[in-house]
Amino acid sequence: MPRFPTLTRRNFFGAATAAVAATALPTQAGQAPPSSPPAIAALPNLAGQARPFTNAERMARIERARQLMTSAKIDAIVLANSTSSTVYFADLHLYGGERLWALVLPARSNPFLVCPAFEEGRAHELLSSGPLAGNVDVLTWQEDESPYVALAKGLKDRGLTSATIGLDEHMAFVFSDGIRAANAHVNVVSATPITAGCRMIKDAHEIECMRLACHATLLVYRAVAQSLQVGMTTTDVRMLIAAAYHRVGFEGEASLNVDEFTAVPHGSAKPQTLRQGSILMLDDGCSVEGYQSDITRTFVLGKPTDKMKSVFDLVQRAQSAALKTARPGVPAADVDAAARKVIVDGGYGPGFKYFTHRVGHGIGMDGHEWPYLVRNDMYGWDLAPKLEANMTFSDEPGIYIPGEFGIRLEDDMLITHDGAELLTPQCPSLEDPFANVQ
Repeated sequence: MPRFPTLTRRNFFGAATAAVAATALPTQAGQAPPSSPPAIAALPNLAGQARPFTNAERMARIERARQLMTSAKIDAIVLANSTSSTVYFADLHLYGGERLWALVLPARSNPFLVCPAFEEGRAHELLSSGPLAGNVDVLTWQEDESPYVALAKGLKDRGLTSATIGLDEHMAFVFSDGIRAANAHVNVVSATPITAGCRMIKDAHEIECMRLACHATLLVYRAVAQSLQVGMTTTDVRMLIAAAYHRVGFEGEASLNVDEFTAVPHGSAKPQTLRQGSILMLDDGCSVEGYQSDITRTFVLGKPTDKMKSVFDLVQRAQSAALKTARPGVPAADVDAAARKVIVDGGYGPGFKYFTHRVGHGIGMDGHEWPYLVRNDMYGWDLAPKLEANMTFSDEPGIYIPGEFGIRLEDDMLITHDGAELLTPQCPSLEDPFANVQ
């Protein structure tokens, strides 16, 4: 349910780093770190199953973007500083901080990159191994010059002084405002119909990466669950998670919330300790070649109460209702409505009273991306009100009872040509949530 690159549960709870990945539990000063628990030590390394994306694949994405630009009457898109879209199209990680780095992709002419003059050598190095090598101009600006003038020059050289330019939705305001001010005759619009228009439809390689990420996440969750003991803290469990992801070979993390804190959908940073009978919620995922998983499992350390089992049954049926409803041509809002009806009809309503969030979000290179499964999408972009084949989402209904407990089941869902499928086996029960994990 998370995610990058701004403040999210992943960095809110603190990333468990590689420095602690080899340690299962905290140790006293001067003591040797203990070995990982058997379930974690037995995890397979899956990194060798991941296939990198090729320059040819990225060039095909650029051509698709150009087709969408032509259809939308957008003459170029501007992607600034660090965005997943620069990686998606050009394998470029642009980290400029307060200094503008901008990749400009015109619909009918060669792209160009704007960067600080002292970074020109690094810019050429970054470009040299990517799909734009030898096919992109690098325009530079000195520290006492305006980067927006350099960008305007690149547009002018391509005959785009009065064009329609799409700006990446994640661009910092200082950059978008500067670009507007320096290009008074340019019509500035959102680049989302282009960036999301490409990214929300996944190809076979992207889906392969997401399947592997989901599989790795469930293996990690199962190993961690098998390693839990009464008396452990959430800090202890984060270290187990770090050790487990280190074993499978992918970057990942997860939050654990316990008992009444499971009733807060994004949990709490307060210290929590596992007790016999505690209800636990593990949430988040990992990244494979830049593609994310996002999975939640709720289970009990011991025996669940009848009320817990009753709520679990409702949430499981709501997840199944969303899955059954999702198919090409169906409005995104209908998927949320199907899951919400099950929960409201089960006595946990009305509306968002107990099921407090949407049923799902798009997922891919970002943990949350277009489109979203909810009525009256607050982001206001209506390019894809209906589902299409090869879209990917989370399917994550939940019931949250303040002061008691919450239950959420989350799996990632692929829209197929005639329906939808979960990329992981659905959680079977609170007592044995990983019984069907291979």
